[in-house]
Amino acid sequence: MLTAILLAVGCLGLPASGAVSPACSAGRGVLMDADTGALLWSRHPDTPGLIASTTKIMTGWLACEAGELDRAVRVPAEAVGLEGSSLYLKEGEVLTRQELLYGAMLQSGNDAALALAIDTAGSEAAFVESMNEKARSLGLQNTHFANPHGLDSEGNYGSARDLALLSAAALRNGDFRRAVSTRSAVAAGDRVLVNHNKLLWHCEGCIGVKTGYTRAAGRLLVSAAQRQGRTLICVTVNDPADWRDHQALLDWGFAQYERRAVSEKGKPLTRAPDGTPLIARADLTLSLASGEEPRLVFVPGFASGLLSGAEAGTVRVFLNGKAVAEIPVAWGAG
Repeated sequence: MLTAILLAVGCLGLPASGAVSPACSAGRGVLMDADTGALLWSRHPDTPGLIASTTKIMTGWLACEAGELDRAVRVPAEAVGLEGSSLYLKEGEVLTRQELLYGAMLQSGNDAALALAIDTAGSEAAFVESMNEKARSLGLQNTHFANPHGLDSEGNYGSARDLALLSAAALRNGDFRRAVSTRSAVAAGDRVLVNHNKLLWHCEGCIGVKTGYTRAAGRLLVSAAQRQGRTLICVTVNDPADWRDHQALLDWGFAQYERRAVSEKGKPLTRAPDGTPLIARADLTLSLASGEEPRLVFVPGFASGLLSGAEAGTVRVFLNGKAVAEIPVAWGAG
């Protein structure tokens, strides 16, 4: 069966003008389209502040980019006995990088994050340098890292917008995405790790990302959800009602788009440059904002002049300048 090919993780668009967002208790936050970076809702999006364990989004992503997740890691003395959330690692204990990754991302173990960082870069200082290099490459203008775990430090801070942009980039890595969307896992034989992100159980389409808390930073939550081929990322900082607020903001954000048919199989879609009709060979429906229209570009695969119904190539669908789908087409009657 022929189907249209979606090229992007999400279908793009902006919320209808005048849409009123739900109430939110956060001091800072954003609701962002993961593909365009457009903000559907925001409150002080670029104000930097402490980011607690959401720091581990960068740590986990860099570890996944380094690869070798089955590599055995001997826990160094520096990673033992850290304050805050912990896996209670012992010096000399051996775990794989993946077990440490899951320990950092699911259970938010500060010791697991530090052990992972040291093994990945050779030292904590070298890993932190790579964290800041990556932040600069992403254009995160209000972010700086001082450690891989997020324990309070004046040099470890970020903004809500930056956390959303970081998460959007990290989620494109398959290993990272699998880790943060995992509800529970077993590490080192007997440690049962349960993801702190309750939205994985209660929010439709939730795919991660990370919780965070310190007394100075307050409650932080970064979440991502995918529905109908689109991905939204929500970030709240210092929000005592973060679970409720994320559910409400994500539901509201997805509701700003309407499902519309772009093509219907067997119906004319557009015309080739010589004026020959092009007939869609597959259905395609996208989530679009009010008044938004996709741009269609014919990509020929076979010469015109063939019999009506013969394969012609594809029509590429663009939204906001980005290719999001391809529809196979056939030649129509001239």
